[in-house]
Amino acid sequence: MTRTEGSVERTYRELKEMAANYRFKPDSRLNESELAKKLDTSRTPLREALNRLVAEGFLTFRSGQGFFCRSLTPAEIMDLYEARAAIECEAAKLAALRAKPEDVAALETFLNESRVDYQPGTSPVDLVRLDEEFHTRLTALAGNAEMVRMLENMNGRIHYVRLIDLKTLCERDGPDSVTTDPHQRILEAVKRGDADAARAEMAAHIERRLESITENVRNAFAQLYAP
Repeated sequence: MTRTEGSVERTYRELKEMAANYRFKPDSRLNESELAKKLDTSRTPLREALNRLVAEGFLTFRSGQGFFCRSLTPAEIMDLYEARAAIECEAAKLAALRAKPEDVAALETFLNESRVDYQPGTSPVDLVRLDEEFHTRLTALAGNAEMVRMLENMNGRIHYVRLIDLKTLCERDGPDSVTTDPHQRILEAVKRGDADAARAEMAAHIERRLESITENVRNAFAQLYAP
C-alpha cells in the first residue's frame, strides 16, 4: 500500500465512524477545509474518502453544493431495517442448509461467552458491538460473501439508531429486556438444519424492533441536538 492509499484508507475509516454516529448533524453540509485540518490530511485523500462514503450511503453529494450528512428520518431507517431483515432472514435459512458443524460450534461458543456481558452495567456501545458480531458471523455461515458485505453496510448505517434503541429499551423495560435468548433460538434452528425455523426466528427477532423506529428516530434527534 502506498502512502497515498494509506492516507485515503485512514481518512475513510475516521470519516465513516463520524458519519455512522452522526457526528455531522443530519442533512448538514460538510466543510472540506475544516475536515482536512481536523483529520490531518490533504484534500485529495479526503475527497476520495468522501466519494467512497457517498457510494456506500453514509453521505450524500449535491452538485454545486458539496457533501452532506445523510438524512435521519423514520422512512429511511425503516427502509434499512427492511433491507437488513431480507438479507438476514435469507442468510439464516441458507446457514441452516450450508453451515459446517465446526463453524456452528464456534458461533455457539462466541454466544455463550458473550452472554456474561448481557447484564446491567455493560455499555450500549459494547452490547451493539456484540450483537452486530453475532449477526455478521451468522450471516457468514450462509457462505455468501455478498450478503456479509451488504449486512456490514446496513449495520453501519443504522448503528446510531440501534444504540438509541437499546438505550430506550433498557430505560423502559429494564436491563433484563436485553438478552441473548433470541440469538440462541436462531442458532438452535441453524444447528438442527431447520431452514424454515431459522428464517422465522430471525424474522421475529428483527421485526420486534420495527414498531419502535419512529420513537427511536425522535430520541436520536433529541440526543443529537441536546444542549
